Formats: sequence, structure tokens, C-alpha cells
Amino acid sequence: MTSQNGDLAILKTVSLTSALERELERLIVNGELAPGERLNEIQLATRFGTSRGPLREAMRSLEAKGFVTVIRNRGVFVRQLTEDEAREIYEVRGTLFGLAARLVCERMTEKLLANLTAQVDAMQVAADANDFDAYYPLNLKFHATIMEAAQNETMHAEYRRLVSKLHLFRAKSLVQGGGLSVSNTEHVEILAALGRGDGDAAHLAGWHHVDRAKRRMLAALDAAEDDQADKD
Repeated sequence: MTSQNGDLAILKTVSLTSALERELERLIVNGELAPGERLNEIQLATRFGTSRGPLREAMRSLEAKGFVTVIRNRGVFVRQLTEDEAREIYEVRGTLFGLAARLVCERMTEKLLANLTAQVDAMQVAADANDFDAYYPLNLKFHATIMEAAQNETMHAEYRRLVSKLHLFRAKSLVQGGGLSVSNTEHVEILAALGRGDGDAAHLAGWHHVDRAKRRMLAALDAAEDDQADKD
């Protein structure tokens, strides 16, 4: 009986740690915990109504996933991606998304095509209104629908991890230079290739889309640096 109780306690701890990890990651991705912000163990433990042990384990997992940085004698901080890291992640993401688009061509159905078409149409409405708050979740959904339809969970899991780390950069890139309409024009190109069942064209359109998003991100960062230089 003692062994069973001990096993149950371990399971509860593991489950709590996983739940804390997911919640902290959500707060980071949503921007509630900002890049460079220190994670206060006492405040977070009070907020979640838990002891600091499972919280520390959750933070260790987030460190391994690249969401936080542990600085000795200072604490745990939300990680800030460098420009080079963001660029590298975009390049890997583009490879995965292009492959997913190719695979979807082999699995396309009328229902899936209609769903993707409706998503692109909804994004165009948001783009025409320059409504970033409406466009952004629709954009994420379009990409997620393609990744899910590719039916490769290993690829999809890696893609989700990369997207989570890039959220703050993507917000800047989409609003740069009329980025909403430009981004959705690229979605239309992907959709057209998928509708034709042209795997080569879908692969290329998917990769080009993420590569162009990378270029918009870099342009946005350059513009921000120029603005700061002018102020200085």
C-alpha cells in the first residue's frame, strides 16, 4: 500500500508540473510574461496555489525547450530570441511548412479545401479592415490546419514548438508595410496549388510564404533599429 501511495504521489507531482509548464508557456507565448522578465517563484506559486518544487521543475522543462534562461544567483528569465535565432527558426519552419503543403496535396478532400478557402476568405476581410487582432488567430489556424492535414505528428509537434517561440517576432513582421494583405496573397497562392493537387507548387509556395515572412520580420527589426537611432 505504501508503494502504491508513493506512486500516486509521484503521478500527481508529474501531472502538476506538466500543467504548470503548459500554463507558463501559454503566458509567455501570449506576452503576459514578456521577454527579459524575471519569473518570481513566490508570486507564481501564490498565483497557482502550489509549492515551489513543481514550479521549479516546470521552469527546468521550459529552459530545456528554450523558453526561459536561468542565470545563476539572479533567477529565471523569459528568454529573448536574438535576430539570428529568429532567422534560423524561420528557415527551419519554412522547410517543414513546405513539406506539409506537399503532403496535404496527397490527402486533399473537398471538405478540407472548402475549410481552407473559408479561412483565406475570412483573413482577407480582416486584412481589408487592417484588423490585426482578427487576422492573427485566423492566420495561425490556417497554418495549423495544413500541418494537421499533413498527418505527420512528429513534424507537427516540431512546427508547433517553433511557432510558439516566434510569436513576438511574427506580430512585428505581419504589420510591417501592409503585411496583412501581402501575407494573405501568399495564402491564396498556397491554396491555389493545393486545389490543383500540384505538390511541387504547393511545396514551393509554402516555403516561399515563410521565407517572405522572415524577410518581413528582418525588415521590421531594421526599421525599429533605425527609429531608435533617430531618437538617440
